[in-house]
Amino acid sequence: MAEHGHRITAAIACHVARVGGTVSELTELLLHPDHEGGRHAQHIALRSGQARALAYIERVWRNASATVTNSVRVASRQGVHEDLAALRDRIEVTPWRGERGRTALRVLRAHLNFAEAAGGRLHAASERQAAEEAGISRQTLRHAYETVLKPGGWLRRLKVGRGTEGSSWYLGDGLNGAAGVWSSRTQTTQFPPSPVLEEWTTPETGLSADVDSTVIARLMAHDAFAHRALGSSALMIIAALHARPAQTAGELVITSSVSRATVYRALDRLTSHGLVHHIGETWILAPRALEGFGNSLPEAVTAPHVVLSRGWDAVATHHATAGLAARRRALHASERSAYRTALDRLAGHRSSAMVIVRDGSQVLVPAPRPDEIPSTVQARNGCVLDPVTGQPSPDWRIATDGRLILITPADQRSYDELAAAHAEALSEWESAA
Repeated sequence: MAEHGHRITAAIACHVARVGGTVSELTELLLHPDHEGGRHAQHIALRSGQARALAYIERVWRNASATVTNSVRVASRQGVHEDLAALRDRIEVTPWRGERGRTALRVLRAHLNFAEAAGGRLHAASERQAAEEAGISRQTLRHAYETVLKPGGWLRRLKVGRGTEGSSWYLGDGLNGAAGVWSSRTQTTQFPPSPVLEEWTTPETGLSADVDSTVIARLMAHDAFAHRALGSSALMIIAALHARPAQTAGELVITSSVSRATVYRALDRLTSHGLVHHIGETWILAPRALEGFGNSLPEAVTAPHVVLSRGWDAVATHHATAGLAARRRALHASERSAYRTALDRLAGHRSSAMVIVRDGSQVLVPAPRPDEIPSTVQARNGCVLDPVTGQPSPDWRIATDGRLILITPADQRSYDELAAAHAEALSEWESAA
């Protein structure tokens, strides 16, 4: 509730700052006793004093003013396209180092696709949708969320999806352009470079990148770029060569944010399928490389280990990853079906609520909370003793979390659902009383 109240307060402060208001006007608005949006600030004033509430409002105002000053107002569909295009450019020049960074880029590009379809940074998508779009598993997707995208300020979940609705997401600009500074492992046996020994002090992949994320969005869901096939490193090499043809291996290290050893391994895999060519010291894409068709140079003699690919399906078949995306979609479809079946079953188990009729309308009687129930009426196995007879009552049970009382044993609502129903019922009951 405190986090929810803070979000409402911050939203009101941003609106006041956007229309040219002042902190005194915001304070007067929030502390007005009849203003519902100021309940959080009023609660702070009542609990901790007026000075603490004023200091809180001042902090919220500073953050809101900075947010409004540094943000661009989007007032038209053209403005939305320009904003998303600027975000795409920002993503393409950000170094995404390591396998974790490259996976996060695929996830972020999937959400950018959803945002472009929704017409703004605010969009809805489930984890299964994002995993299918990025061509990775849900476990890998969640790892990218928690370790890179959310801490890096690139993605924020506003609302967790329930039932048939996906989660609500908002795309950010990253933390001051400092994406990609995460550590590759929480624990490592390697020691950091020592300036005393004149060891390297900057990442090998540099501080900037240059890839075509449109190519990444087009190819990342294909089985040919699964982890055990060409992988994300080859995808970054293709995107970098498409954005800027004829690059040396050293240049690809910078533009693709891939380490030197991984660049050579990825180029070797792509060369074995005829998807890239080595001319002198530079590398270029084959004419139909984006379609998965390999080709050899007219003047070159095809090496014995080179097997020219005939489409991305052939590449996936060669690496034994063909059908991986189809199996993932089938698994997700079965999970969705099982989840909806479970929701329908739980909905059928819910019992009728206790109500009273007040002025012709029904008022829900709130269920008691455990802190309102004496320990003398609480029995083992979650049973509740009848205070009159002293025997266990079959109509009342203690929830497994020990925090709420279930109306009947068949009521299988979650704690969040019970808490929301209890708060709403208690409000109506106090109004009726």
